[in-house]
Amino acid sequence: MIKLLGIPYDANSSFLRGAALAPPRIRLMERDGSANIFSENGLAVQEGEIYQDLGDMFFEGANPEAAYHAIKKRVTTEIASGEKLLCLGGDHSIAYPIIEAHAEKYAGLNVLQLDAHGDLYHNFDGNPYSHASPFARLMEKGVVNSLTQVGIRTLTTHQKEQAKKFHVKVYEMKDFNFDFLRELEGPLYISLDLDVLDPAFAPGVSHHEPGGMSTRQLIQIIQSIPVPVIGADIVEYNPTRDVHNVTAMVGYKLFRELVGKMVE
Repeated sequence: MIKLLGIPYDANSSFLRGAALAPPRIRLMERDGSANIFSENGLAVQEGEIYQDLGDMFFEGANPEAAYHAIKKRVTTEIASGEKLLCLGGDHSIAYPIIEAHAEKYAGLNVLQLDAHGDLYHNFDGNPYSHASPFARLMEKGVVNSLTQVGIRTLTTHQKEQAKKFHVKVYEMKDFNFDFLRELEGPLYISLDLDVLDPAFAPGVSHHEPGGMSTRQLIQIIQSIPVPVIGADIVEYNPTRDVHNVTAMVGYKLFRELVGKMVE
């Protein structure tokens, strides 16, 4: 059974807060009556049968280092028995402890990052735990076998240098096609930042970056992954910027598709 864990933490956000409100809003879409529980591969993504909802973590304060340790400890506990975990963020900083915990469980872990941003800054605003830096921290530690970034459309000179330094496979949105799927290796972890989508499809994110992929392209990526997916996160949904829960519903749709892929 897939485990679902909400991680409502956004203190490492560099622009706007609000992503901490995301987990309950995405869950609400299952109950508001406007969609059913099936993924497109025919799986009924039913709580108690296909997934177990663990609820949301609670954070005593906003301290980034304390949050990092708390998240890593909780994720390590939840995946210890071999069950798969899907996390709802929260800002993208939560991916650092989540993926590190998975890397300690799964030797040779590979990561697919779906995102408008590289999140490879060595030091952003003096905060090593910034949501602009989680993949820099992971690559510095050498805990993953490979990192593939897809949908990127904001690379700075520094981030290009970082990608080269850490041998990151970057597929910018301006060159987008599905060929990268053939190069993915397992075991695979998926980190899905909703701003990989064009803002027309997902207005409820803190960093609007036009020129992104469509919801259908993103779903096709998930459905076409040819290797085992052992964990995933959905991050950076900001309900305070959403329009009529459009992005919340996208998040719930992607949750169902990820679960459908994870149980294959």
